[in-house]
Amino acid sequence: MKVLLAAAALAGVALLPGTASAADLPAPAPAPAYKAPAMVPPAYSWTGFYLNAGGGYGEWTADTQTIIAPGAPGAGGCVACVDQLQSGRGWMATAGGGFDLQFGGPTILGWTPQLLVGLMGDYNYSGIKGTIQDQFNFITGSITERSSWAVGGRVGLIVFPQFLTYTNAGYTNSHFSQANMVFSGTGVPTNSSTPAFNVGGWFLGGGTETTLAPLLPAGWFLRSEYRYAYYGTKTLSDRCPGPTGVSAACGIVNPGPSINFHPTEQTLTTSLIYKFNWQ
Repeated sequence: MKVLLAAAALAGVALLPGTASAADLPAPAPAPAYKAPAMVPPAYSWTGFYLNAGGGYGEWTADTQTIIAPGAPGAGGCVACVDQLQSGRGWMATAGGGFDLQFGGPTILGWTPQLLVGLMGDYNYSGIKGTIQDQFNFITGSITERSSWAVGGRVGLIVFPQFLTYTNAGYTNSHFSQANMVFSGTGVPTNSSTPAFNVGGWFLGGGTETTLAPLLPAGWFLRSEYRYAYYGTKTLSDRCPGPTGVSAACGIVNPGPSINFHPTEQTLTTSLIYKFNWQ
């Protein structure tokens, strides 16, 4: 009897609430997995100021006519009525700057293009050398475009966050040197010359800009640009310091006929750019 009572007591304890074996206990919750913070891509903006400097190559061509000098009989008429095409080529260095504004264009099929408008200006120092001719006196001289400057605007498409293609246009003005004339057949100096002058016109161009990172720190870009410039006509007098008429000092008719000089120009330049606001 005592043995039965002891067995019953043990069975009752086992059935008490809250009593369980280790196998019946719930498993501990696993520790939460570590997640790295989300990386937000940098927001590039083309809005801001920039400076640029570089160099390149240029060529000008000029339609020329030799016309009767003002004050002479038949003034304004042509001495050699067939147009001649003169030309020059050489190097150039450029420096400038500007301001750009980036904005989103209209959404097309779910794509919102990033566009750019800006103001720009630059100055070019050059040695683009060619020739000019007085067909009446059979003399010629070297003439060089020494400098030019331009102001205008540009519009562009940001193809990628760090790559831009653009078109620009505006006003330009160039300075050409005095041309000291020599006899075309012998190269002997005549002491006559055409004056130095400035001539203005318009330009149209385009190019691309792309980042130089990681080769250079953020903010440094490379620009490649083509530009076409169309200038007005300049009438140049061909004179020497001797007396009027056939001058012994120059060996030509003094003053000689005037020369109409109408240049156009094409240039290719490559520049380094620093954008002040680039992240």
